[in-house]
Amino acid sequence: MYQQNANSTIGRYSLAQIEQGFEMIRGSIVALVTPMHSDSLKVDWDALKNLVAWHIEQGTDSIVAVGTTGESATLNVHEHSEVIRFVVEQAAGRIPVIAGTGANSTREAIELTQGAKQAGADACLLVTPYYNKPTQEGLYQHYRAIAEAVAIDQILYNVPGRTACDMLPETVIRLSAIANIIGIKEATGDLDRARQLIYQCPADFAIYSGDDHSARELMLMGGHGDISVTANVAPRLMSQMCAAALAGEAEAAATIDRVLQPIHDAMFVESNPIPVKWAVSQLDLMQGGLRLPMTVLSERHHRTVREALQNAGLI
Repeated sequence: MYQQNANSTIGRYSLAQIEQGFEMIRGSIVALVTPMHSDSLKVDWDALKNLVAWHIEQGTDSIVAVGTTGESATLNVHEHSEVIRFVVEQAAGRIPVIAGTGANSTREAIELTQGAKQAGADACLLVTPYYNKPTQEGLYQHYRAIAEAVAIDQILYNVPGRTACDMLPETVIRLSAIANIIGIKEATGDLDRARQLIYQCPADFAIYSGDDHSARELMLMGGHGDISVTANVAPRLMSQMCAAALAGEAEAAATIDRVLQPIHDAMFVESNPIPVKWAVSQLDLMQGGLRLPMTVLSERHHRTVREALQNAGLI
């Protein structure tokens, strides 16, 4: 007679996880910047260590290491893997670490995802292939291949404004049936699309906002969290807003979100992560180094970003 063991699964979770009260990652998830020295543009490991500790202290629920905000496009493969390993080591199991492992080559994405698993990441975040412009079937096959190649929880990431590639809801719904594809970062800001995914994907498939401006509404309608740029500079406020929204406390969430909205605006006065790295440097948490082709924030935007931080009581 067949007997289930701890490695058997119900839905997308193992029996061992269910018995331990396992839950999906929820709340304020920071798309962490990768600090770099201004003079050499080498990764600033001391600053990165301090940022991880600061986010844990401030109430951030999870960290994305080397996502697109973390300048994944300009880190080489060795640096990419080392930053993930370092963040996992510093987090030390206190909060989950999600590794950015997307690429426009399926083989490269598999390699990065394998490295993240070996480093001990809790999950991976995979942006849609950029520039290639794959078909919807190509997207399905891309993500299916990665999921089948690497046994780690994987989160889809749709941000057509940056990739020129839009993963349509019907493709996401197809992919949500694959056991270790556990969620999506939906960064279009389209709440109708988010609502469709919430209603048509499995109940244990996480829908995360990738758009800080509309994150509160997405969570109030049943989403599970926000993978956030603003959380880099306002982690406690973002944590409080997400907690209120996830609890259905609409008025409390809106009150906090009104404070955050000017920061959301300021973080995109130029291409991400230009403004947010300058803002974090103003908090004296790191230097503001950026690798070409990204350049430091234009002086004409300094006042806008600084005032947003000041008005929120951050500096």
